[in-house]
Amino acid sequence: MPKSNKAPQVFENYSLKEYNTFGIDARAQYFTIISSLESYVALLKTGLYSHLPHLFLGGGSNILCTKHIDALVVKNEIKGFELIQEDDESVILRSGAGELWDDLVSYAVQHNWSGIENLALIPGTVGAAPMQNIGAYGVEIKDTFDHLEALNLETLAVERFEKSQCQFGYRESYFKHEGKGKYLISTVCFKLNKKPTIQTSYGAIQTVLDSKGITNPTISDISKVVIEIRKSKLPDPKEIGNSGSFFKNPTVPSHVAERILNAYPGIPNYPVTGSSDIKFPAGWFIEQAGWKGFRDGDAGVHVHQALVLVNYGDATGKEILAIAEKIKASVNEKFGISLETEVNIY
Repeated sequence: MPKSNKAPQVFENYSLKEYNTFGIDARAQYFTIISSLESYVALLKTGLYSHLPHLFLGGGSNILCTKHIDALVVKNEIKGFELIQEDDESVILRSGAGELWDDLVSYAVQHNWSGIENLALIPGTVGAAPMQNIGAYGVEIKDTFDHLEALNLETLAVERFEKSQCQFGYRESYFKHEGKGKYLISTVCFKLNKKPTIQTSYGAIQTVLDSKGITNPTISDISKVVIEIRKSKLPDPKEIGNSGSFFKNPTVPSHVAERILNAYPGIPNYPVTGSSDIKFPAGWFIEQAGWKGFRDGDAGVHVHQALVLVNYGDATGKEILAIAEKIKASVNEKFGISLETEVNIY
């Protein structure tokens, strides 16, 4: 099907309630949906919205809207999977930025291409994945990332970003900081392995495999187990508004970690590869500080997972953010740990 080079329709004062998984009824000053890079370039060339910031929206699973958005909100629905390189060991798979992330994982698993199966069922789109350097169960995007293509909003040139240029960190990248609002990510390419290296050491993966009697797991087995674990721990945004993990797991220097481990010997902890730092689960601190299941009106903390803030119905973004700030202050006071939000606040 040919790509449209016609500027898309733009809507004014548009509700974003259906486009963020918290279900917050914030409004965008202007809103549009793009299905090709060409259509977005056509819109930019009209100059009608050049005076406004452009906010790019994928699955809306990692944002909290605390006010109406004075911007042109661009919903990225650039789709398509394409195999662009292959040898005996690996493939390079290109995905449109508007594809659902879990659809990409399923596509890779179906073809027995390994590397992202531990990231099954993470909400959001492929284009948001490198922005956040999403990760779970011992795997991060940077482990399989090859390169991406992004439109420079100033020059209207498509630029290629290699891994080093993306400045990946823990839930961080160039596109969350210096490059924020300057580029539209259009495609992302991943180098996946034909000979799987199974990663079962993080979280409950090995325990669930053992309970099922699976001794030689395939990547399909890993994907299914990860989905099972995530469904048991995290609420479905279709049933209750949330954005998954609201806070980053804190990473602290070894001397701080020693203090915490001496005071709380049972706390789960994970070494950080290539560093003496130790990572602790944010949910543990939040639960120990007494916030699990907390509710104030329609805003609250999930009853089964303290890391997840929820909208029970008609909470505002400001109400959810207020709880988040109280949690941060409480954890800091009790443990001397500063929590950072993983969710983008607007």
